[in-house]
Amino acid sequence: MAEKKKDDTPQIKDDELYEELRDEGNSKEKAARIANAAARDGRSEVGERGGESGSYEDWTVDELQDRAKELDITGYSDMKKDELIEALRNH
Repeated sequence: MAEKKKDDTPQIKDDELYEELRDEGNSKEKAARIANAAARDGRSEVGERGGESGSYEDWTVDELQDRAKELDITGYSDMKKDELIEALRNH
């Protein structure tokens, strides 16, 4: 009997929530983390936990550039604020 190969691709447990989060501009990783936590613990529980980090829109350009540098995003020094935010969310 042939051995079944394990699928190493991460699975999204709440596709609807994942797509909503992606549409809002969240990164794939963040959207997957939230969607899977919501499927595991319930949406209201995850919502109550929330996060402490403010929205990128509230950050200064210098702060956004510092974060882009930390993440090794190239070309960040020539980006406008909205471009930085998009690059950070899609990283």
